[in-house]
Amino acid sequence: MYTPKPSSRFVLFTLILLLLLSFLAPSISSELDLDDEDGDDMEGLEELIALDEDEDLQQKPEGAHHEKQSEAEFVSKAQRIVLELNNDNTKRAIDGNEYVLVLGYTPWCARSAELMPKFAEAATALKELGSPILMAKIDAERYPKVASTLEIKGFPTLLLFVNGTSQPYTGGFSAEELVIWARKKTGVPIMRISSDAEARQFLKKHSMFVVGLFERFEGSDYDEFAKAAEMDSEIQFVETNNAEIAKHLFPDFKPTSVFLGLVKSEPEKYTEYEGSFSTDGILQFLDDNKFPLTTVLTELNAARVYSNTNKLQVLIIAEPDDFKKLVEPLQDIARKFKSKIMFIFVDIREENLAKPFLSMVGLEESKDSVVVSFNYSSSLKYLLESDTTPTSIEDFCSGLVSGTVSPYYKSQPIPDNKNMSILTVVGKTFDELILNSPENILLEIYTPWCITCETTNKQMEKLAKHFKGLDNLIFARIDASLNEHPKLQVDDYPTLFFYLADEKTNPIPLPTKSSTKELAALINKNLKEHNREIRDEL
Repeated sequence: MYTPKPSSRFVLFTLILLLLLSFLAPSISSELDLDDEDGDDMEGLEELIALDEDEDLQQKPEGAHHEKQSEAEFVSKAQRIVLELNNDNTKRAIDGNEYVLVLGYTPWCARSAELMPKFAEAATALKELGSPILMAKIDAERYPKVASTLEIKGFPTLLLFVNGTSQPYTGGFSAEELVIWARKKTGVPIMRISSDAEARQFLKKHSMFVVGLFERFEGSDYDEFAKAAEMDSEIQFVETNNAEIAKHLFPDFKPTSVFLGLVKSEPEKYTEYEGSFSTDGILQFLDDNKFPLTTVLTELNAARVYSNTNKLQVLIIAEPDDFKKLVEPLQDIARKFKSKIMFIFVDIREENLAKPFLSMVGLEESKDSVVVSFNYSSSLKYLLESDTTPTSIEDFCSGLVSGTVSPYYKSQPIPDNKNMSILTVVGKTFDELILNSPENILLEIYTPWCITCETTNKQMEKLAKHFKGLDNLIFARIDASLNEHPKLQVDDYPTLFFYLADEKTNPIPLPTKSSTKELAALINKNLKEHNREIRDEL
């Protein structure tokens, strides 16, 4: 049966209403405390939390089982734990607390709206753990001067203030990751688990963690473990001296006096550390194994994924249904290259995530699956130019590791330059028309979005007309946004390069701010110096 689709106006109205509700509720509850001229902001916050706890106790009869809070009740209460900063209380809150984690947001930012419930959930968890950190938020649109003072420039922004001095947030964006990062930064890098009950409770809240077993919490191995826990800011470390508890946390555990393993909620759930106990070794082990075999790129984990630049990254940009067909064999491929390559799935329908990568290989309009790799240490990119199959992906990865895959440089299709006064050069014809040409060449390098390129473009037209008939001089142009070549490295547009017939490796840059007459004089000067035919000035 046909089901009518909601109109775009209805969808827009619904989204606006949801955003308004999510931002309005916490701001109203915060103002109840902050608008009291005689009250202290910190005291008001503690009183509000205490009132919530008293109400919970009063509403439940003694001995009765606690009913599970509804999600709405939980979020409402969690948001009240987060202090709303304003013009009056910001300095007092930051100066009066050793640790303050501030979320800078705006009501119109979709990513802020997505992060705020997770931030509130983390605030609740940290309160329950007795953390000394104060969780606060600031509406940068409503209080722009305060946000500017705190150096909040993008949205959302997370900053940790330690005794009034800020440092950037570098963790993940789930509630669990926020809690782990905050605890590590406030002096609790390791949790100790001493009973099965504690282990069960821990497993309910953590999907990823490092477990260490030691007979005694001392000695060189333990010291290296502790140092690694302090240096890592993403993963929760736990320790125990009980082999049964270690097995509860890590079922694949084999009895030994010293043990370290990583637990994840992935197909490869349990990974044992087999190296010597050194801080660098443990951190490298985590770096090689902390991500899933295949990471699904999202708005929230994008920064964390982009910052992991010590490996090659292979991106599979595809429709989810197409990717599902590759998942199982791709897991096996990822295991083979785990220490060398990070595999990432990007939903091709998510334009904000997929288009930047597709544009880097000139495939912005592609509807088919694309496999591309980036080597951040060399700034090179590689494209799988055959069909996307498990075999082709594995061969592609083997070539990347061995260095036999050639870097990819994007290029437009080869144009027809017949009877053109100015040749159009593309990536595929740069060698033929520029580097291997026996003629002198003036090359204009431009981009469509460059405002000043239009002036240079017109100058090239005049120069080409003026020097028409001069056999040893060719005029050409290349769109640098759509074409690349390893011998063409330009950062500023427009750029004019004069390639002498007998010296193509070091082109002479001509000033683009010169007049057409001045450019003509420079062309003649360079031709004359190399005993070539010249043309009078304009």
